[in-house]
Amino acid sequence: MGDKVCTTCWKWSGGTAQVCPQCGGALVPASAPAETAFRSGGRAIHMQNPPHGAMRPAHRAWLRCFLILSILLVLLFMVFPLPQLGLWGDPGCGFTWGSCTRVLFIGNSYTGVNDLPTTFADLAWAEGHRVDTGALDQGGSTLAEHAAAPATGTMLASEKWNVVVLQEQSEIPSVAWSRLNEMYPAATELVGMIRQRGAEPMFYLTFAHEGGWPQAGLPDYASMQAAVDDGYLGIASELVVPIAPVGDAWQTVVNEQANPNLWQGDGSHPTTNGTYLAACVFFAAIFQQSPVGSTYQDGLSAGEALRLQQAAATTVLSDPAKWGILSLPGGVR
Repeated sequence: MGDKVCTTCWKWSGGTAQVCPQCGGALVPASAPAETAFRSGGRAIHMQNPPHGAMRPAHRAWLRCFLILSILLVLLFMVFPLPQLGLWGDPGCGFTWGSCTRVLFIGNSYTGVNDLPTTFADLAWAEGHRVDTGALDQGGSTLAEHAAAPATGTMLASEKWNVVVLQEQSEIPSVAWSRLNEMYPAATELVGMIRQRGAEPMFYLTFAHEGGWPQAGLPDYASMQAAVDDGYLGIASELVVPIAPVGDAWQTVVNEQANPNLWQGDGSHPTTNGTYLAACVFFAAIFQQSPVGSTYQDGLSAGEALRLQQAAATTVLSDPAKWGILSLPGGVR
């Protein structure tokens, strides 16, 4: 016989029973007409089939499946958050599908302020590149300090990095004695460590101070930027290391705009515009692609973002041989 429903507690039962095994009420066949009359205590009571509040076994099974699926989805998103699934921002290299680029930034606050690594990763993701980044960027750190720190070797060994960016303290590259006695020995040691791990080193050619460094005989921005360029180009040529020419893209913007809005009030650290410009330079240098037209604008206006994208693309891609980026292995792109 088919399923039956209790006229008292509205529980479903099967088999040949005539009364509900739970409450003793009368059982009515589930196949009864849409409106069935029965008597209880001498009164005629009408009910609809299915009765209000009753649930067929098929419905209960569907509800169980729905609840199980909901629990599984909650567990899935606890283990694999939205970014890892690629539904919200850069999914990174957590999954093995497709290519992914791992970039480690070794520097100081010029890297850490406004979180340059994340800005670069978000820009890359908007242009179809999955990226994982890491950073050693304690404020004021020098390459010599990074070379001597155990954390550097540990970080290099923690991932199979594709590119490792080296950023020296802002003033050291601009003075001949400092670069020869501090920057170059440390850079040489770090480049060796990076290559030993199978990664590609890259120098972050930084931007000069807004007012130069008068105490060192560099009275304005332009003179200090030229000295910083000399410092990075010298060691990059000697070690055959590609350069991300952020400082030169910076100078392009300074030359074109009366109020470039690249420095914070201290005349040293970057604004959001400055960090976005640096991210565009790294995108062009690492992937050898133009960032012009990217939909990722980091909160800037469309016009501001486009000008910075164009400055980065022109600086890097108009003469890639100058910056040595043609030496980057194809797997990085």
